[in-house]
Amino acid sequence: MIEKLWFVIPEAVLLVGVVVVAILGLVRSGQIRNRVPWVAMAFVIGCGVAYPFVFTETAVSESTSLLPGLGRPMGLVACVVGVCLVFMTIGRIDRRYEQAIAEGRDRFDPLRSNRGEYYVFFLLSLAGLMLTCSANDLIWLFLALELTSLPTYVMVAMSRSSRRAQEAAMKYFFLGAMSAAMFLYGFSLLYAATGTVELTEMREILTAQAAEGGISMLAVVGMMLALLGIGFKLAAAPMHLYAADVYEGAAVHVTAVLGFIPKAAGAVAFMLLLSTMGWFDGSTLPLPILILLWVMAVLTMTLGNVAALLQRSVKRMLAYSSISHSGYLLIGIIAGPGLGFSAVILYLFVYGLANTGAFAVLASLEREGREIESVEDLAGLRQKHPGSAIALAISSGSLLGFPPLLGFWGKLALFIAGIASGHIVLVLIAGVNSAISAWYYLRLVGLPLMSEPSERSETIDRVAVPWPRFAAIGIAAAMVVLPIFLAGIQDETDVPLPPDTADVVATHESGDQDASGL
Repeated sequence: MIEKLWFVIPEAVLLVGVVVVAILGLVRSGQIRNRVPWVAMAFVIGCGVAYPFVFTETAVSESTSLLPGLGRPMGLVACVVGVCLVFMTIGRIDRRYEQAIAEGRDRFDPLRSNRGEYYVFFLLSLAGLMLTCSANDLIWLFLALELTSLPTYVMVAMSRSSRRAQEAAMKYFFLGAMSAAMFLYGFSLLYAATGTVELTEMREILTAQAAEGGISMLAVVGMMLALLGIGFKLAAAPMHLYAADVYEGAAVHVTAVLGFIPKAAGAVAFMLLLSTMGWFDGSTLPLPILILLWVMAVLTMTLGNVAALLQRSVKRMLAYSSISHSGYLLIGIIAGPGLGFSAVILYLFVYGLANTGAFAVLASLEREGREIESVEDLAGLRQKHPGSAIALAISSGSLLGFPPLLGFWGKLALFIAGIASGHIVLVLIAGVNSAISAWYYLRLVGLPLMSEPSERSETIDRVAVPWPRFAAIGIAAAMVVLPIFLAGIQDETDVPLPPDTADVVATHESGDQDASGL
């Protein structure tokens, strides 16, 4: 019990922040309410500072959790991207309402104010992601995943007053409830097959079953249902159909949150669950599980990229882009501990920054007080808004994996992990999909920088607050500069393994398995 409490100290910092932000958001003083996002950012930074002190080498080595080394790198990645997500929202929440109050045209009403509530839900969702990393039983994992998702349902609904946002929130909620029911039923089958909800004990029991003649079909079916349900968090096929409508209906800053936090939580849950069935005992994953992961990876990256080619809405295009990136993440998850898991964490960091940078550009622009929607709205952006045009081009190039931007190194790490584990065909399919994605990513690069302005794009203006633009430019600069420090970043995103598993993982990464024939 003491060990569990020790490892949730960073999350406790965020929960304190939830209380403070909720109170400050209801204060009548406009100056104090304006500081709410900065206070939220301070608590996210404080949470990140706590990680190196909590997840020390001694504490990780003495932990009885299944993957104790996962918490520190994933927590640091979540905090860095979380700071960027907060930064791009400064001045956007309740912008018109707060302006009306400042000008004396309206009075402050706590029931109408959303600023504190938005950051409360954001911090709760971020805490859910971090708690997922510390999960060592199915109950904890379920609660952490739902804590990640439930606040986002409300964030989508409250982000805009349009019917499109309300419709998106309803779709998101009902499909999320269906996915939760699916993976919870999978959890119940896993419990029935093993008699325990503890992930460490489950691994031992499933290892014994494998040695005695094979893992029970009940456990395999339960794992498949759990993976399909959690695939909703990743927006992985076949649980990806909601993404485009929800991304388009939500406000752009909420869409940026949806593109990272639930996806990262889903990836962590995949790593935890699959670690109970394979890798550490010298065997590969059960063949039905491996086939399911292959099918999910191929369908996710292919459907995402092909659908993105057909989009005229920039938010829908980035939604399908987000789906395709889930397919790439599954390569590292299939590759397993060692290179695979470390590549997944690195890629979540790279993708999280680049995706946030792209949405920060969209958050910094508007036409007649509304968000821009069409890709054609970006034509010739360089003439009036050169900084935003360059930032969008760099972020899109990083999402594509264009060298020498940071995104190239993240995708390269995934491909190396896939090849090292013997999944060469899967890596080749991912390479073809990366080539397909070049068409729509290069549109996001070329339209702002090389096209002539259109009648629509000439009416694009900057939003009144500068912070989204600063966030976009800062992230774009990071995409260029951070590859210089790639070795240090890889060290921080490396997932250390328990000592008794090192030899097994080394054998796994040598490609000594049958998966290459899939």
